[in-house]
Amino acid sequence: MTPLIPQDCESLKRFITREVAALRKAARRDAGVRLDDEHGPAPGSEPGSAASPDHDSDTASDPGPRGDGPAAACACGGDGEGAGHACADGAPEADPWACVCATLPAIPVSAALLAPVRDEEGRTVDFTVQAGNHVRSAQWLDAPDRQIGRRLSKVQPGAAAGGLIGALAGVLGTGRALQGHAVDYTEQRSDGLHRTQLLYDAASCGDKVLATWRPARNRTELLSLDAQYIASMGWGTCDLLSGSMIWSEGLHAIFRTEAGRPLSLLELCDAVLLDDVPRFARLLTRLLDGEEPGGEEVRFSVLGEVRTLHLVGHPVIARDGLPWAMHLIARDLTAQVRSRQKLAATRLQTEQLREEAAVERRVATALREALLPAHSAELAQLGLSVAAAYLPAESEAVGGDWYKCRLLPDGRILLAIGDACGHGLNAVARMAQQRHALAGLAHAPGTHAGQLTTWLNELLCADPAAETATAIIGHLDAARTYRWACAGHPAPLLLRDGQASALGTEHRGPLFGLLPGHEYATASVDLRPGDLLLLYTDGMVERRGEDITEGIDALRSVLVTCDGLDSQEALDRIMAAYTPEDHEDDTCLVAVRTT
Repeated sequence: MTPLIPQDCESLKRFITREVAALRKAARRDAGVRLDDEHGPAPGSEPGSAASPDHDSDTASDPGPRGDGPAAACACGGDGEGAGHACADGAPEADPWACVCATLPAIPVSAALLAPVRDEEGRTVDFTVQAGNHVRSAQWLDAPDRQIGRRLSKVQPGAAAGGLIGALAGVLGTGRALQGHAVDYTEQRSDGLHRTQLLYDAASCGDKVLATWRPARNRTELLSLDAQYIASMGWGTCDLLSGSMIWSEGLHAIFRTEAGRPLSLLELCDAVLLDDVPRFARLLTRLLDGEEPGGEEVRFSVLGEVRTLHLVGHPVIARDGLPWAMHLIARDLTAQVRSRQKLAATRLQTEQLREEAAVERRVATALREALLPAHSAELAQLGLSVAAAYLPAESEAVGGDWYKCRLLPDGRILLAIGDACGHGLNAVARMAQQRHALAGLAHAPGTHAGQLTTWLNELLCADPAAETATAIIGHLDAARTYRWACAGHPAPLLLRDGQASALGTEHRGPLFGLLPGHEYATASVDLRPGDLLLLYTDGMVERRGEDITEGIDALRSVLVTCDGLDSQEALDRIMAAYTPEDHEDDTCLVAVRTT
């Protein structure tokens, strides 16, 4: 029957406590019990007596191999027996240090017996290596047995410089053992400079010092530590019977805990976010059942910060089938989760911006279609064929390009084109302001193109919110004379007799909004039957990294191929000659063919 998965922290902690208690009870039935620990000495007996549980009565009454009492103890701590023992009875000169030296090869780290070297005042200034084993603490360091008979300051110059000799002298002087004395051992050797951190342990042994040293971390530990930090992971082992926890440094780093002070299972439960308790409970439930669980993503609160971990576990099963320990491996996914969250937020923001741009484009397009004029049938009756086109730089942008072509009450035709800076609704709004202002000013009787351009410039200069703009403003009269003024705009192109040329721009004035009070001049050109006049905005001829004259020459070459075509056919051919990628800015075109 599948147990119910706890849904909150307190229920999970009660479940763990109950399961661990049952596990310990089951394990205790088959556990061996030390009577002295459980019940103490037998009643009426004293420690060390024949009746004491710690002594075997046969052994206690054995008079020894010579029958005259217990075997004599060796001065070095041995029992004085055994072949080859340096202190065995009968040796002509018993050496109490031989037993110590004989044990050095059994020590799994570098070990040496050191004799002090004193100066004239009796102070310890160095040590001599009297004996050593064959274990190297680093590949580039000599083993202690190759240093016998030499001064420590000579064979380990890096350790001497790191204060080791003073620490070992302190062991002799105080009698207190040295434990875990760290030395950043650096040594210049023939193949280069080497460094490692060594941990020294030492104890006084008569008037000598028995010292061991080892790397602070062996190669396997260093590789494991590097792997944990690179992969943002760590591991831990929980002994369910004793309750002890062992954590790797990577796991300590994830939970921001001090080395050697891991969190217990119950403390881990307190750190889990409430919504993720069921997932953590599912993992622990399967481990306590002795099963291999699948991985779980669990969020923990670590010093006020939410960290997301991917947890996998493995139960350690005893022969009786009960799990007595569990291994947990955690990988910190916090950085990836935050990246995914940022990406999701960016996508949402992008989608919102796209929707806003789409709405703006629809509004701007509708506004532009309402503002830009249709071609009046009155112009056709006057012998003019007019066509116009607007090309946005991209599908989602609507700019401030505009044109005006209408019959005025005095019989002249207002023919103008302009470009308000920017894109979107703001540019459309500025375009509408300029175009409507021009329409109103154009109805003033007796005005010419230079006056209209000057007045429009004054309006923009007086508006602090206005931006710069360009325009060509002109009148086409009944005699087919086009009188025009220019405010920083590209000159119109004239197609006549198969030749295309730009109208002269000696009278060109500055952009709108730059110089208040500037008087704009005009120029005139007489149109003949069959001429095609093309007005355009700079988006048609401007290219990044190119001079604008190159774009004008290219447009003039295309216009030459339009000889004999009416205005709409000419615009169609011009637009077909350009791809959407060619237009880096909005483009407006107006073509007028005289008949």
